[in-house]
Amino acid sequence: MIPSLHEALSKYFPIGAAVNPAVLESTGPLIAHQYNSLTAENHMKPVEIQPQENHYTFEKADVIADFARKHGMRLRGHTLVWHNQTPDWMFDGVKGSPASREMLLSRMKSHIDTVVGRYRGSIYCWDVVNEAINDGDGELLRRSRWLELVGDDYIQKAFEFAHEADPDAILFYNDYHETVPVKRERIYSLVKDLLDRGTPIHGIGLQAHWNIYEPSIEEIRVAIDRYASLGLQLQITELDVSMFKNDDKRTDLKTPSEEMVELQQIRYEQIFDLFRSYKDVITGITFWGAADDYTWLDYFPGKERRTWPLLFNDQHEPKPGFWAIVNK
Repeated sequence: MIPSLHEALSKYFPIGAAVNPAVLESTGPLIAHQYNSLTAENHMKPVEIQPQENHYTFEKADVIADFARKHGMRLRGHTLVWHNQTPDWMFDGVKGSPASREMLLSRMKSHIDTVVGRYRGSIYCWDVVNEAINDGDGELLRRSRWLELVGDDYIQKAFEFAHEADPDAILFYNDYHETVPVKRERIYSLVKDLLDRGTPIHGIGLQAHWNIYEPSIEEIRVAIDRYASLGLQLQITELDVSMFKNDDKRTDLKTPSEEMVELQQIRYEQIFDLFRSYKDVITGITFWGAADDYTWLDYFPGKERRTWPLLFNDQHEPKPGFWAIVNK
């Protein structure tokens, strides 16, 4: 019998996977055995759940919630406010003009009230705002329709609305490149400012889309220490460890080399050794996928591209990285 990943780590933190209904259909037994937390990969994002104003499509999100309930799993909500995968109508006003600040905030509140309210008692935490930080030079915040039409307090408003909709939910700000020094400091500054304003924010989500070469363990450690100094809980929300550096766009590799497999094993072992040492700060780990046969990283930049970033292979068998974690 293959051991359970979440049972092996039960004294440290819950172990989750991002899923969709098709993955639950194809990979359900593996997910039920290996993980004890779920995140909806896409089907709780605004464009999926409210494609037209006041027309909610909860069917696919409910499939995920029902699976979690059936198997006694935790459920993370992802995500309420994002610059991407948000329907255009949200930002449209009357007669072709952009929505006013008041209209857009009203729509934000209505969306959050409806979605958070539906899953109150089922979803224990939400990624309230996703990826609001600017990656390039200049401003702290990413240029988006939210920022343009509401102003920089749209983030605070989203957290306030989410807290009103479910006072018991744990509320996260979630972002990527969380170990890159410039981005790290911007995330820290944003969250500190939210706290200084009395915003009901309880945690920071570190997406952790990493690879077998970078970031270094020390860079991850520095980032965790920096965020933890704010007194909030941290969760690793979208973990995967690709076989390729970010700038490596090769599409010709049909299987990972032995060296890649070994490096991934070492990386996963080192990463989880580090996570265990922060068990008082890190309150959850979620992989952005369940097994290598389905991952968002594949087929980009070409249709032949594979990345093999997870702990289980195409046949749902454990890879060396899995054994490096559970055999501790």
